Amino acid sequence: MRSIGEMAGDSGLGVSALRFYDRAGVLVPAWVDPVSGYRWYAPEQLDEARLLARLRRAGMPLADIRLVLAGWSGSDTDLVRGLLLAHLRRLEGGLAAARTEFSAIRTLLDQRENPMTTAPRTTAARLSVSAPELAAALDAVRYAASSDPGLPMLGGVLFDVEGDTLHLVATDRYRMAVARIGATGHAGPRVQVTVPVPLSDAMRALLGGDEPVGLTVDGDRVALEAGDRQAAGQCLAQDFPDYRRLVHLPSGRRALVETAALRAELETGPVRPGVAREQGDVSGDVSVLGIADDGTVTVREDGDGDGSRVAVDRGFLLEAIAAAGGDRLVLEFGAPTAPVAIRRVADETTFALLMPVRLDD
Repeated sequence: MRSIGEMAGDSGLGVSALRFYDRAGVLVPAWVDPVSGYRWYAPEQLDEARLLARLRRAGMPLADIRLVLAGWSGSDTDLVRGLLLAHLRRLEGGLAAARTEFSAIRTLLDQRENPMTTAPRTTAARLSVSAPELAAALDAVRYAASSDPGLPMLGGVLFDVEGDTLHLVATDRYRMAVARIGATGHAGPRVQVTVPVPLSDAMRALLGGDEPVGLTVDGDRVALEAGDRQAAGQCLAQDFPDYRRLVHLPSGRRALVETAALRAELETGPVRPGVAREQGDVSGDVSVLGIADDGTVTVREDGDGDGSRVAVDRGFLLEAIAAAGGDRLVLEFGAPTAPVAIRRVADETTFALLMPVRLDD
């Protein structure tokens, strides 16, 4: 017999995934300790677990996985081959359709681009900001910056200067964090630069005092001066996406939550296994959040969903909670397919948006 930990290590399925597939009736352990509830698996179940892991990586829907495993344990190989072929055809059909659409989009991009008139950055700004406020703003958004080399324009923190306001924004597509602080000294047009993550971290390291600091943008260079110390370097060459088009706060229920209690429930409550977002990219453990009519937020069991639930990446939500800080936070829910907003109680201008995870069932 294999313990659930041994089964996880040998099969390629995480412990949380094995628990989920047990509750879903897909891969039920051979024996469960009636006292401790600990799961034990028979030796012959390892092959099924490895098959399950392969089907999951291939993105097969849970309903089809269930049938494949049922056919695998019997003698009906035609059923298994038919399900595999049907799923492969769906994938190929989806890829062919995506290639056609992407080809059309690339043509539109070629029509929009005119490299002969591309000019270097000529933006310039010099402003003063509060060191503690800038430090808090960087802490509130830094975690959401992307590390995907295929999307270099997201590998930094956007500094968006407009009048007496400085917005800091970071996103990796699955989450976005926005913070706003006051600024003085800039009376010119709006200026936007994306500060690479290493440089933003160097800037954060200078923000230990209470005195105002100076932020200077000169073309493609940005510098932060704190007393006699400075962090300076090149901005990212690529343009950051228009985040204002992406900031659509959910219109639905709002809940005031105790931060420590929600964190504890997320860390100990039920989870679903990671869900494939795209080829080669799988989310971490997923928590299903529900909000009751009285505004109470709970971490729900698998399968007890309705229109008042939303699934999110548990690790991402824990990071957003930690970055927001405070004893209490406001969570805002829209439709199950809409982002979840996490904001501070006394600060409507600093918030995070977390994209929901689509569930297969």
